[in-house]
Amino acid sequence: MAGLVDFKNEEEVKEYLDNLGTEYSYQCFKEKQPDGCNRLAEYLENIKKNFESAAHILKINCDENEHSESCYKLGGYYVTGKGGLPVDLKAAYSCFLKSCNKGGKKSIDSCHNVGLLAHDGRVNDEKPDALKARDYYIKACDGNFAASCFNLSAIYLQGAQGIPKDMNMALHFSEKACNLGHVWGCANSSRMYKLGDGVTKNDEKAESFKNKARDLHKMQQERTPQI
Repeated sequence: MAGLVDFKNEEEVKEYLDNLGTEYSYQCFKEKQPDGCNRLAEYLENIKKNFESAAHILKINCDENEHSESCYKLGGYYVTGKGGLPVDLKAAYSCFLKSCNKGGKKSIDSCHNVGLLAHDGRVNDEKPDALKARDYYIKACDGNFAASCFNLSAIYLQGAQGIPKDMNMALHFSEKACNLGHVWGCANSSRMYKLGDGVTKNDEKAESFKNKARDLHKMQQERTPQI
């Protein structure tokens, strides 16, 4: 059992965490490992609560190494002004775009965020770009990101500049969002089938999606107190 840490022993835990910080610093600065830099940033953020230093490491790792997870995290810092960084949605957009295009654990989340910021318009002189938003929502939806699928259904449900209204596409993405656990995707699918709103009316499917929406809503309510 030699080498194991007794997590009930405060001194052993402190020594273990200090050693982790040293190891991650070595990986980042001496071995030039992008993954090591990302681990160091997470260590500074979660263990040391040193958000300014974490932001500094994330910026280096995103700008110089284009590390997908670091770019995703840095984008979040720019959105909220965390770690002493200015609130800068254009900088956040650039970070999310790098992460999305690079691939990795957070690339799908980043693609969704690129879609959100393009859809919002504040990164483009208050001019929403529905076409770009759609393209990045599609990337995220293809990666089974439910909110992107739902946002696509909303775009096709209403139509947007350069994108004609298409009820079949709206239903397609609404159903996919529902199947991925999005309550409003289920509710909208139910409504479309119930009213025959641009699709063939189908009371049986309407009831099925309604029941699924109700079940998902109940599950969410049950989870909330636990969280």
